[in-house]
Amino acid sequence: MKDIDTVDEVIDEEGFLPSVDEELSAGAEQAGQPGETVNFIVDDASSGMRLDAWLASLLPRYSRVTLRQAISSGGAVIDDKPGLAKPAFRIKPGQKIALTLPDLPRSAPVPEEIPLEILYEDDSLAVINKPAGMVVHPSRGHWAGTLVGALAFHFQNNLSQVRGSARPGIVHRLDRDTSGVIIVAKTDFAHMKLAEQFAQREIHKEYVAICSGAPPRDRDVIDAPIGPHPHQSEKMAIRFECEDAKPAQTFYEVLRRYKGFTYIKAMPKTGRTHQIRIHFMHAGFPILCDRLYGGRAEIGVKQLAISNEQLAIDASGETPVLSRQALHARRIQFHHPETGQPMDVSAPLPDDMKATLELLEKYRRIDN
Repeated sequence: MKDIDTVDEVIDEEGFLPSVDEELSAGAEQAGQPGETVNFIVDDASSGMRLDAWLASLLPRYSRVTLRQAISSGGAVIDDKPGLAKPAFRIKPGQKIALTLPDLPRSAPVPEEIPLEILYEDDSLAVINKPAGMVVHPSRGHWAGTLVGALAFHFQNNLSQVRGSARPGIVHRLDRDTSGVIIVAKTDFAHMKLAEQFAQREIHKEYVAICSGAPPRDRDVIDAPIGPHPHQSEKMAIRFECEDAKPAQTFYEVLRRYKGFTYIKAMPKTGRTHQIRIHFMHAGFPILCDRLYGGRAEIGVKQLAISNEQLAIDASGETPVLSRQALHARRIQFHHPETGQPMDVSAPLPDDMKATLELLEKYRRIDN
């Protein structure tokens, strides 16, 4: 097995949560409150250090992971030049660094009595069917109602601590509005074995999506690097000439074509942030009701029933059939971390996507 630092580095590159304990350092000096901007001048002794590592040495109450995320989201400015700051930027003496302090990470989740749909469970792990709208772990604006809070209540202390006390049991993640299967580790050993499988790309994930438009082929591979969006911190983008972009590949297969829409199976070969959503948008068939990448927040019966030329018409006052991105993690295959036994766990299609497909069958079916 790889050592923990090596596995963490690979998983972080694959777009999964970094495995670092984000508890506050006891007695750490306060350098300002979250939301305030603090200024630093690089000294001679710090020349050549990575920006994230240097800031972490100055702000011990923050983990390097937290500061890396703050920098990547545009929270740091070097010499009053927006866009220059990157976590791996090598600082030089005399440079002025302005950092907007991020929220302080919480040391442990607050247990919440939230129902969980457990698809599989044993002494080493559990596989959960995460509903759409649930954030995996607490973050700014989403301290309550998270999967981590529900796990803390349901499993109490029987979860791995590899990612620290703020993210017990979390091996990988799904976007807030993506539903479906997610693995939770109960022991540190199980966590590390699963993390190694993710790092080696030995875990196979299968998603289904309802998309606007039509792919030119029934099956294909989208191969396009993904990096931070140049102007919008909450988004990622296809970046062919960007040093921060990372290779990304998504295989897809058309399951059913409709007039103006397509039901698609996707199997990502890499695990970049927002990968399937960005790749499908880039290829010309964005996921339906994807607020960030699809241009539509919701859709109702009238909009699904009318002709292709009228799709932009607003059906005001209508209750939406779908009001989140139509993306569902349907299946995950892996080897059990203790026994090595092949595991294959599936989550049923959620009601909103099922209802959308039924309407497409009714109004937009293409008869062969």
